[in-house]
Amino acid sequence: MDREVIEAMVTAARLSARGYEVEDRVPVTWPLSYEDREDHDLVAATREGDEVAFGELIRRYRSPITNYVYRIVSDYDMAIDLAQETFVRVYTSASRYRADHSFSTYIYRIATNLAISELRRRKRWRFVGVLTPTGASRNGEDSGEVRELDLPDPRPHPESEFIRAERQQVVARAVASLPEKYRAPLVLRDLEEFEYGQIAEILHLPVGTVKSRINRARHFLREKLQGYVQ
Repeated sequence: MDREVIEAMVTAARLSARGYEVEDRVPVTWPLSYEDREDHDLVAATREGDEVAFGELIRRYRSPITNYVYRIVSDYDMAIDLAQETFVRVYTSASRYRADHSFSTYIYRIATNLAISELRRRKRWRFVGVLTPTGASRNGEDSGEVRELDLPDPRPHPESEFIRAERQQVVARAVASLPEKYRAPLVLRDLEEFEYGQIAEILHLPVGTVKSRINRARHFLREKLQGYVQ
């Protein structure tokens, strides 16, 4: 299967989930037998060229991976593109997949690497030759400092739905203001609900380092959101 077909499958699955019609040549509905199979079995079948098995993996992980990447990069269109690239890499590296770790850990590791690469690409082009943003050194490396976050006015609003939506935006912006080394572990733990050991595998870090970074990220968020999000 070439790259164009893989990308078409991911796009078709996304459109199908939104209620659009897609061409019959791209599988978007999978037999129950595939739905019942373990991730490892589906990867093994994908390795043998089974497009339906690969389609089932897309169905299972399309939305979680897209949402996860969006929380890291804060750009939905980019999140869609990176999620698509994640599945391309899953397919092209299926022959090298090892079943001694969970597939979810494996695919989130790929997505994390792509998301962090995107953040670093942005950093290289941001304020080039003009200003160095707070939290980054002049050579583009992350200094580990937290950037300033301009919060909206926290005064109450009569519409509870509006307040709830505004708070969600504030939290998302606060998370996006964290340096990448704190952002990814926090999202994996508090939003994606991975265990510390899984996060350590995804990020290739010791468990102690993961816990330390998550604790620091939570501390930074509490400081930034104090008086706004109760």
